[in-house]
Amino acid sequence: MSIAPFGVTIDAHDAAAVASFWAGALGRSVADGASETQAAVEADPGIPGSRLGFRQVPEDKKVKNRMHFDFVNPDFDAELERLTGLGATKLAEANPGFRYATLADPEGNEFDVIAG
Repeated sequence: MSIAPFGVTIDAHDAAAVASFWAGALGRSVADGASETQAAVEADPGIPGSRLGFRQVPEDKKVKNRMHFDFVNPDFDAELERLTGLGATKLAEANPGFRYATLADPEGNEFDVIAG
């Protein structure tokens, strides 16, 4: 026997708001029943384990994430503009042999966008 990934769950103050950001970023839908306390972004049927869940927690995010998403996009500058338009904040940009930027979602969860 083994386990199979179902998805990833992220802590949030407002689960529905953060799910809405990620649904827009990923071009997916927020699952029915979303609320401030729990919400989910529907999985991509072609990507097992791609469901994103969000659960309300009382504490603030205090330190850098120990895990983060990496995304790649061929139109790097346009994608950064689109994501910041959805509510992301650009934290840093680097070009150490490949260009990437670190962003944060509306509640401060970091993720990277790689030029590709």
